[in-house]
Amino acid sequence: MGNESSCGCGGCGCGSNSNEGLTITAKPSEETMSQSTITLKIDGMTCGHCVASVNEELNEVPGVSNVEVILSAGGTSTAVVTTNSPVENSVLEAAVTEAGYTLVSASA
Repeated sequence: MGNESSCGCGGCGCGSNSNEGLTITAKPSEETMSQSTITLKIDGMTCGHCVASVNEELNEVPGVSNVEVILSAGGTSTAVVTTNSPVENSVLEAAVTEAGYTLVSASA
């Protein structure tokens, strides 16, 4: 006869044959639970090299998991930074300054 039960799971022995009221919840990973995004407004960027420089410096910041830079040549560009742990705005500002540009604002 094997390990069959009426619920069809193959051995729990609960005797149920209904899934009514059953809820399955996937627990988010710790990385997903603690991820946040910070939007940076940056002045002084004019080309793809600028984007690469800012991207490289921001990706070196501990806790940063992803960076997306949107160039507005000659205007205020945007960088969306995804973090998997808290990162101070001052650290992000230092990275932007190291790349040679000016951080205008940072918002979560």
